[in-house]
Amino acid sequence: MFSFKVPTSEELDHDFLWRSNQRLPARGRIGIFNRSYYEEVVVVRVHPEFLAAEGFNPASEKKAKFWESRFRSIVNLEDHLHRNRTRLLKFFLHVSQDEQRKRLLERIDDPTKNWKFSVGDIKERKLWKAYMSAYGESLAATATERSPWYVIPADDKRNARLMISSVICETLKGLGMTYPKATPTRVQELQSIRRQLLK
Repeated sequence: MFSFKVPTSEELDHDFLWRSNQRLPARGRIGIFNRSYYEEVVVVRVHPEFLAAEGFNPASEKKAKFWESRFRSIVNLEDHLHRNRTRLLKFFLHVSQDEQRKRLLERIDDPTKNWKFSVGDIKERKLWKAYMSAYGESLAATATERSPWYVIPADDKRNARLMISSVICETLKGLGMTYPKATPTRVQELQSIRRQLLK
């Protein structure tokens, strides 16, 4: 489904990478973004009027250079994060147009899913080709060896989750993480506590 979080006035006062950067996890932590700065090279491409709210005049911007600049900013940020030991896993969950229609109908027909439906989904669905074009160009421009995109066929939710889990597990294994080793002092302390517990 195509959706876009309307930026707050505070977010509009900053560059397009700011909102996501505020939520980056600390070293040793895992963060999951359902929305990120990629909205700013996809949704605003389909809806150039959103750029006006950011202080850009879509009519006067040199379009190719504008998007190229944003893509370069993203690649540079992701490269910076990688150099500083943050690993990014980028997943594009590709839902077919037929599956999207089926899910929209389920949201209408199933009372427990009514809350998920928005009339705006129908408006955005009519822009399918524009979204696919924007996604395709964005993924191609921002996929790098250090931060590749994983395009996941997502019509089958269970298989999509399995594929994503596999990528995450393989990445975690590749980090060579181990449990911290106790110092000799800590081992003695634990043994002392153990003896007390056995009394």
